[in-house]
Formats: sequence, structure tokens, C-alpha cells
Amino acid sequence: MASSLLLGKLLAIAALLLFSVNILVTKAATSRLSLNLGFMISVTVNLLFCISLFGIEFLFRTQELHWNSYGFMLFLLAGVFSTYFGRWFFFEGIIRFGPTKASIFQVSSPGFVAIIAWVVLHESLSNLALAGMALAVSGLLLVAYVPGTVFRQRSTDAARPASRTTLAASIVQSGLLLGLGSSASYAVGTVLRGAAIRSWHEPILGALLGAASGLILHTVFNLNMRNFHSDIKAADRAGIALYGASGILTILGQICSIASLRYILASLSNLITLSTPVLVIPASYFLLKNREGITLKTWIGGTLAVIGIGVIVMNK
Repeated sequence: MASSLLLGKLLAIAALLLFSVNILVTKAATSRLSLNLGFMISVTVNLLFCISLFGIEFLFRTQELHWNSYGFMLFLLAGVFSTYFGRWFFFEGIIRFGPTKASIFQVSSPGFVAIIAWVVLHESLSNLALAGMALAVSGLLLVAYVPGTVFRQRSTDAARPASRTTLAASIVQSGLLLGLGSSASYAVGTVLRGAAIRSWHEPILGALLGAASGLILHTVFNLNMRNFHSDIKAADRAGIALYGASGILTILGQICSIASLRYILASLSNLITLSTPVLVIPASYFLLKNREGITLKTWIGGTLAVIGIGVIVMNK
């Protein structure tokens, strides 16, 4: 039991490492290629690389592949929520409101996962794990939060009396619906994968199915697909390579994340893999020579997140 818990936490930490490196790679890629085109390249590479991994695994596997309709449908549905809805909401938030504001809402994802997993998977957290989650989320929120970026009203609205119309408008303008939509979609995807992997222990196949369903939906509903071939031909080669690397990193991260869900609670796995600022902050500070203007508040938030994750990882 203890070894299984350790394995689950190590897999979640591996996913954290992969997702953190992906952020730095994506940051470099966005300066060379548009986000929309890069996103399609990344998702396509997700699927192609995962097909290759599954083919290699299938050749060398010692156990026969058993069909599981329940796990199959859950993995497909998880791709709809995570790879399609989650990423669409998140990237739309980045395009409309910027990365800082969009990232703030991701901090709420472990809360969504904990609630959904409690209802659907009957998971419950120990008091120590809850304390660790609270500390880590507080640290991440401190890292992500920039005063005035969540709810910002125009000065012309200040003199107006509050009404239902202006409240609804402020919610839309603030990005609340996009942000929480992304966070909730990723949370649902995590819980679905948690239920699927416990029924059908096929993390690589599960990631492949999720990537396939997500790519199909993106292809069907992306209005720019008609120009995809010509855009690729005219695109920066280094940008294509960087987004391709992003696709490999994200699918490997997803496989590790899915595999961890077999051994640890979905909410804990989600929190660990979400804590990319813990690694991205020092990497950005030293590799990019603090061009992003990392402050003392950022370091304090990152330290709190590290302590919180440490409490969770050490908790048995």
C-alpha cells in the first residue's frame, strides 16, 4: 500500500516536471508562431506520438489487452472535457484577457476535483492532506494574483448604480465564465480519468483516446482548419518544432498524470500536477534573468506551495 502511494506521488511529480518544462517551451514558441496554429500542431503531435508509444507498448507488453467499454467511454469523454473544453476555455481566456488573469482561475481546479471526486468516486481527504492543499493553493494564488486583474470595472461604470445588467456584464468582462469554465472542465476530465484508470489500467491508451476525441472536436469546430495546410507551409520552422515538442511533453505529462490516478486520490494528483509555478518561477528567474519581474511575493507564494505539496507527498 505504501509503495503504491509513493508510486502515485512520483508519477504526479513526473507530470509536474513535464508540464513545467512545457510552459517554458510554449513561452518560446508563442514568439514565433500564433497560438491557434501552434495549438493545432501540439494536439496533432499529442495523438501521433501517443499512437507511437502505444504501438511500442503493444509489441512488448506481457499481458493481453482486455476490452473495457466503460473505461473506453470514460477516457473518450475525459478528452472532450480536458483536451477540448478545458484547453479551449483556457486559451480563449489567454487570448482575451492575458496569461496572468487566465492562470488565476486554474488555482480553483483542485477544489473542483475534490468536490466532484467526493461525490462521484467517494474520495475523502485526511485533515493533514486538506491542510497541505489549502497551503499549496494559497501559495499558488499568491503567485498568480495581480491586484486589479480579476474584477476590474471601467471608471465610467463607477458612477452607475449596481444592477443585474451591469453585474452580468462585469462577470463576462472579468473572464470569470471562461476561467471557471476551464478550471471546471479540467476537473471533470481528471475525475473521469480517475474512474477510467481504476476500471481499465491502460494509461497510454487512455491518453491516446482523450487526445483523439479532443483533436476530432477541434478539427470539426475550428473555423481556421481550411487554412491549416497553407499556414503550416508559411510558418516559422523553429516555431513548429517548439510546438511539436510541446505536444510530446504534454502527452507524456498526461500519461504520468493518468497513471498516478490509479494509486492516489484525484484531488491530490491534480494539485501536484497543477503546481507548475513551483518549478517555473526559479527556472524563469535564473534562465531568463528575471525578465518577467519576479517579486518577493512570487517567491513567498512559491515557497508556501512547495511546503503544502511537501505535506501532501509526506502524508501517508
